[in-house]
Amino acid sequence: MSDEQQNFESVAEEPPLVFVRSDRARNYRLTLRKDGAAVATIPVRGSERAARRFVELHRDWLERARARQARKPRAATVWAVGTAVLWRGELGEIRIAAEGERPAVCVAADVFRVPSLEGDLRAVLEARFARLARIELPARAWELAAETGVDVKHVTVRNQRSRWGSCSAGGTISLNWRLIQAPESVRDYIVYHELMHRREMNHSARFWARVEAVCPAWRDAERWLKSNGGLAGL
Repeated sequence: MSDEQQNFESVAEEPPLVFVRSDRARNYRLTLRKDGAAVATIPVRGSERAARRFVELHRDWLERARARQARKPRAATVWAVGTAVLWRGELGEIRIAAEGERPAVCVAADVFRVPSLEGDLRAVLEARFARLARIELPARAWELAAETGVDVKHVTVRNQRSRWGSCSAGGTISLNWRLIQAPESVRDYIVYHELMHRREMNHSARFWARVEAVCPAWRDAERWLKSNGGLAGL
Protein backbone atom coordinates (compact mmCIF):
# COMPACT_ATOMS: atom_id res chain seq x y z
CA MET A 1 0.00 0.00 0.00
CA SER A 2 1.42 3.43 -0.96
CA ASP A 3 1.84 6.36 1.44
CA GLU A 4 -0.80 8.24 -0.54
CA GLN A 5 -3.31 5.43 -0.01
CA GLN A 6 -2.48 5.25 3.69
CA ASN A 7 -3.00 8.97 4.12
CA PHE A 8 -6.32 8.84 2.26
CA GLU A 9 -7.64 6.09 4.50
CA SER A 10 -6.54 7.92 7.63
CA VAL A 11 -8.39 11.06 6.56
CA ALA A 12 -11.50 9.11 5.59
CA GLU A 13 -11.71 7.45 9.00
CA GLU A 14 -11.24 10.67 10.99
CA PRO A 15 -14.62 12.02 12.22
CA PRO A 16 -15.30 15.52 10.88
CA LEU A 17 -14.48 18.73 12.74
CA VAL A 18 -17.02 21.50 12.18
CA PHE A 19 -16.41 25.18 12.98
CA VAL A 20 -19.40 27.35 13.89
CA ARG A 21 -19.15 31.08 14.55
CA SER A 22 -21.55 32.45 17.18
CA ASP A 23 -22.26 36.10 17.94
CA ARG A 24 -23.51 35.06 21.38
CA ALA A 25 -20.56 32.88 22.43
CA ARG A 26 -18.10 34.50 24.81
CA ASN A 27 -15.60 31.64 24.77
CA TYR A 28 -14.49 28.80 22.53
CA ARG A 29 -16.56 25.65 23.03
CA LEU A 30 -16.16 22.06 21.92
CA THR A 31 -19.15 19.72 21.66
CA LEU A 32 -19.77 16.32 20.14
CA ARG A 33 -22.68 15.62 17.80
CA LYS A 34 -24.47 12.30 17.76
CA ASP A 35 -22.89 11.43 14.41
CA GLY A 36 -19.42 11.68 15.98
CA ALA A 37 -18.58 15.06 14.49
CA ALA A 38 -16.83 17.54 16.79
CA VAL A 39 -18.25 21.08 16.74
CA ALA A 40 -15.92 23.93 17.68
CA THR A 41 -17.80 27.16 18.43
CA ILE A 42 -15.88 30.37 17.68
CA PRO A 43 -16.78 33.54 19.61
CA VAL A 44 -17.40 36.74 17.72
CA ARG A 45 -13.82 37.99 18.13
CA GLY A 46 -12.22 34.57 17.71
CA SER A 47 -10.52 32.84 14.81
CA GLU A 48 -10.52 29.38 13.27
CA ARG A 49 -6.80 29.10 13.96
CA ALA A 50 -7.34 29.66 17.67
CA ALA A 51 -10.29 27.28 17.58
CA ARG A 52 -8.07 24.54 16.16
CA ARG A 53 -5.60 25.07 19.00
CA PHE A 54 -8.52 24.87 21.46
CA VAL A 55 -9.60 21.55 19.95
CA GLU A 56 -6.08 20.13 20.25
CA LEU A 57 -5.88 21.21 23.88
CA HIS A 58 -9.10 19.30 24.54
CA ARG A 59 -8.31 16.28 22.36
CA ASP A 60 -8.31 13.93 25.39
CA TRP A 61 -11.82 15.09 26.37
CA LEU A 62 -13.00 14.60 22.80
CA GLU A 63 -11.70 11.03 22.64
CA ARG A 64 -13.31 10.19 25.99
CA ALA A 65 -16.60 11.70 24.82
CA ARG A 66 -16.51 9.64 21.63
CA ALA A 67 -15.77 6.50 23.64
CA ARG A 68 -18.76 7.19 25.92
CA GLN A 69 -20.92 7.83 22.88
CA ALA A 70 -19.89 4.51 21.33
CA ARG A 71 -20.93 2.66 24.49
CA LYS A 72 -24.42 4.14 24.58
CA PRO A 73 -27.24 1.92 23.32
CA ARG A 74 -28.79 2.96 20.02
CA ALA A 75 -32.12 2.17 18.43
CA ALA A 76 -32.12 -0.65 15.91
CA THR A 77 -31.99 0.60 12.33
CA VAL A 78 -34.55 -1.94 11.08
CA TRP A 79 -37.61 -2.83 13.16
CA ALA A 80 -38.98 -6.29 12.44
CA VAL A 81 -40.90 -8.89 14.43
CA GLY A 82 -38.58 -9.83 17.29
CA THR A 83 -36.73 -6.49 17.40
CA ALA A 84 -36.53 -4.89 20.86
CA VAL A 85 -37.70 -1.26 20.84
CA LEU A 86 -38.08 1.36 23.54
CA TRP A 87 -41.68 1.90 24.52
CA ARG A 88 -42.92 3.75 27.61
CA GLY A 89 -39.55 3.42 29.30
CA GLU A 90 -38.97 -0.28 28.71
CA LEU A 91 -37.38 -2.35 25.98
CA GLY A 92 -39.97 -4.69 24.53
CA GLU A 93 -39.97 -7.03 21.57
CA ILE A 94 -42.21 -6.43 18.61
CA ARG A 95 -44.54 -9.44 18.63
CA ILE A 96 -47.27 -10.62 16.29
CA ALA A 97 -50.68 -9.87 17.76
CA ALA A 98 -53.54 -12.36 17.81
CA GLU A 99 -54.82 -13.18 14.36
CA GLY A 100 -57.49 -10.89 13.01
CA GLU A 101 -58.77 -9.38 9.81
CA ARG A 102 -55.76 -7.03 9.55
CA PRO A 103 -52.13 -7.66 10.55
CA ALA A 104 -51.10 -6.17 13.89
CA VAL A 105 -48.18 -6.29 16.28
CA CYS A 106 -47.79 -5.83 20.03
CA VAL A 107 -45.21 -3.79 21.87
CA ALA A 108 -45.66 -4.54 25.57
CA ALA A 109 -49.42 -4.29 26.18
CA ASP A 110 -50.16 -2.00 23.23
CA VAL A 111 -51.41 -3.28 19.87
CA PHE A 112 -50.64 -1.48 16.61
CA ARG A 113 -52.10 -2.27 13.21
CA VAL A 114 -49.55 -2.50 10.41
CA PRO A 115 -49.89 -2.89 6.63
CA SER A 116 -47.79 -6.04 6.68
CA LEU A 117 -45.84 -8.21 9.09
CA GLU A 118 -42.96 -8.40 6.65
CA GLY A 119 -40.11 -5.98 6.13
CA ASP A 120 -39.15 -2.89 8.13
CA LEU A 121 -41.89 -1.78 10.52
CA ARG A 122 -40.06 1.24 11.92
CA ALA A 123 -41.74 3.99 9.89
CA VAL A 124 -45.27 2.75 10.50
CA LEU A 125 -44.71 2.08 14.22
CA GLU A 126 -43.06 5.43 14.79
CA ALA A 127 -46.07 7.05 13.10
CA ARG A 128 -48.36 5.17 15.51
CA PHE A 129 -46.19 6.22 18.47
CA ALA A 130 -46.28 9.86 17.33
CA ARG A 131 -50.06 9.77 16.98
CA LEU A 132 -50.43 8.65 20.60
CA ALA A 133 -47.88 11.25 21.70
CA ARG A 134 -49.98 14.03 20.14
CA ILE A 135 -52.85 12.95 22.36
CA GLU A 136 -51.07 12.17 25.62
CA LEU A 137 -48.24 14.71 25.85
CA PRO A 138 -50.28 17.92 25.46
CA ALA A 139 -52.85 16.66 27.97
CA ARG A 140 -50.10 16.06 30.52
CA ALA A 141 -48.45 19.40 29.77
CA TRP A 142 -51.69 21.29 30.40
CA GLU A 143 -52.19 19.32 33.61
CA LEU A 144 -48.73 20.20 34.95
CA ALA A 145 -49.10 23.81 33.80
CA ALA A 146 -52.24 24.08 35.92
CA GLU A 147 -50.49 22.35 38.83
CA THR A 148 -47.58 24.80 38.77
CA GLY A 149 -49.63 27.88 37.92
CA VAL A 150 -47.60 28.55 34.77
CA ASP A 151 -49.26 30.46 31.94
CA VAL A 152 -48.95 28.52 28.69
CA LYS A 153 -50.45 29.70 25.40
CA HIS A 154 -50.05 26.61 23.26
CA VAL A 155 -48.64 23.06 23.40
CA THR A 156 -47.35 21.31 20.30
CA VAL A 157 -45.81 17.90 19.65
CA ARG A 158 -43.11 17.88 17.01
CA ASN A 159 -40.57 15.64 15.32
CA GLN A 160 -37.53 17.30 16.87
CA ARG A 161 -34.23 15.67 15.97
CA SER A 162 -31.90 17.14 18.57
CA ARG A 163 -33.92 18.19 21.59
CA TRP A 164 -36.63 16.80 23.85
CA GLY A 165 -38.54 20.02 24.21
CA SER A 166 -38.46 23.79 23.86
CA CYS A 167 -40.25 26.89 25.08
CA SER A 168 -40.82 30.06 23.10
CA ALA A 169 -40.93 33.57 24.51
CA GLY A 170 -44.55 33.72 23.36
CA GLY A 171 -45.59 30.86 25.63
CA THR A 172 -45.58 27.87 23.28
CA ILE A 173 -44.29 24.59 24.71
CA SER A 174 -43.02 22.16 22.07
CA LEU A 175 -42.43 18.52 22.99
CA ASN A 176 -40.69 15.78 21.06
CA TRP A 177 -43.07 12.93 20.25
CA ARG A 178 -40.31 10.47 21.25
CA LEU A 179 -40.96 11.37 24.88
CA ILE A 180 -43.75 8.82 24.79
CA GLN A 181 -41.03 6.19 24.60
CA ALA A 182 -39.50 7.40 27.89
CA PRO A 183 -40.62 6.59 31.45
CA GLU A 184 -43.44 8.73 32.81
CA SER A 185 -41.13 10.43 35.30
CA VAL A 186 -38.80 11.48 32.49
CA ARG A 187 -41.67 12.80 30.39
CA ASP A 188 -42.85 14.86 33.35
CA TYR A 189 -39.35 16.23 33.93
CA ILE A 190 -39.12 17.54 30.37
CA VAL A 191 -42.52 19.20 30.72
CA TYR A 192 -41.53 20.77 34.05
CA HIS A 193 -38.26 21.90 32.50
CA GLU A 194 -40.01 23.74 29.69
CA LEU A 195 -42.64 25.16 32.02
CA MET A 196 -39.95 26.68 34.21
CA HIS A 197 -38.56 28.41 31.13
CA ARG A 198 -41.75 30.47 31.20
CA ARG A 199 -40.29 32.01 34.38
CA GLU A 200 -36.60 31.90 33.51
CA MET A 201 -35.68 31.91 29.81
CA ASN A 202 -32.17 30.68 30.53
CA HIS A 203 -30.30 27.90 32.34
CA SER A 204 -29.16 30.00 35.25
CA ALA A 205 -28.93 28.85 38.88
CA ARG A 206 -32.35 30.42 39.45
CA PHE A 207 -33.81 28.35 36.63
CA TRP A 208 -32.46 25.07 38.04
CA ALA A 209 -33.72 26.05 41.50
CA ARG A 210 -37.20 26.39 40.02
CA VAL A 211 -36.88 22.98 38.35
CA GLU A 212 -35.71 21.46 41.64
CA ALA A 213 -38.76 22.88 43.43
CA VAL A 214 -41.27 21.22 41.10
CA CYS A 215 -39.26 18.12 40.09
CA PRO A 216 -36.79 17.07 42.83
CA ALA A 217 -35.76 13.95 40.88
CA TRP A 218 -34.74 15.89 37.76
CA ARG A 219 -31.13 14.68 37.98
CA ASP A 220 -32.26 11.06 37.73
CA ALA A 221 -34.30 11.97 34.65
CA GLU A 222 -31.30 13.72 33.07
CA ARG A 223 -29.15 10.64 33.68
CA TRP A 224 -31.77 8.42 32.07
CA LEU A 225 -31.92 10.66 29.01
CA LYS A 226 -28.15 10.72 28.62
CA SER A 227 -27.90 6.95 28.96
CA ASN A 228 -30.99 5.89 26.99
CA GLY A 229 -31.91 8.72 24.67
CA GLY A 230 -30.26 6.92 21.78
CA LEU A 231 -32.81 4.12 22.07
CA ALA A 232 -35.46 6.68 21.10
CA GLY A 233 -33.41 7.89 18.14
CA LEU A 234 -31.98 11.02 19.79
